[in-house]
Amino acid sequence: MLLVTGASGQLGSLIHSRLVDLGLDPLAGTREPARFGALGRAMDFDDETSLDLTGVETLVLISAGYAEDDVVIARHDRVISAAEKYGVGHVIYTSLTGAGDHLAFALAHRWTERRLHASTLSWTILRNGLYAELFGLLAIPADGVISAPFGDGALAAVAREDLADVAAAVASNPSLHRNTVYELAGAQAITAADLAKEIGAVYEPGSLSATRASLDAGGLLPFQPPMLMSVFSAVAAGFFGGTQTDLEKLLPHEPRNILTVAAAVGR
Repeated sequence: MLLVTGASGQLGSLIHSRLVDLGLDPLAGTREPARFGALGRAMDFDDETSLDLTGVETLVLISAGYAEDDVVIARHDRVISAAEKYGVGHVIYTSLTGAGDHLAFALAHRWTERRLHASTLSWTILRNGLYAELFGLLAIPADGVISAPFGDGALAAVAREDLADVAAAVASNPSLHRNTVYELAGAQAITAADLAKEIGAVYEPGSLSATRASLDAGGLLPFQPPMLMSVFSAVAAGFFGGTQTDLEKLLPHEPRNILTVAAAVGR
């Protein structure tokens, strides 16, 4: 039996849908189980008593990354401990690309990878690149001008749907991917200037300080501005342009055009 956590989220719902299309009848672990009918299973990472993994052979663990590090680490520890307790055979974890060690949200991912390495479980770690959709969202133009401070840095982004396709392919035959780490950066890298040209905008990057002030005034949760600022800084500094990736090896089709995917967000 397969179970996908976070099945109501953007990535989790895509992975679950792909596995349904493959005829594998995956359970959907979520706080909204009724949405999935008979496949829904109530699951809340903050409630240890809800983590019933009875009968689950393969667990697709979607990172619960929208919180402070201590909260995310505790959530992931509870799920992995439950997987050990219930005898889950294999855990597939959606982690962060190795290029992302400079990002403010990398720590919880690396902790979780280390926890899986030390566990009694077999595992596959999918080190997902940054989403093309996120790049498009952060670079949405105002009055025809993109001011996001990406500098001249390129980003080997990945379409979220491609990452879902990879996860579904791995989950459908996990024994082929036992105790393996895959790097899933994009197969091409684009810049904010490329994106501006694609959507008919002008690229005039602002300063990091002005961007931080705007984020701080935007009503975000306290941990969110540092996360976003680290993305701007790391891309601008050239840490995300590498296209050495396992993506094409694992995808059942050609990668989606990330410029097209990112541009669709800003149009």
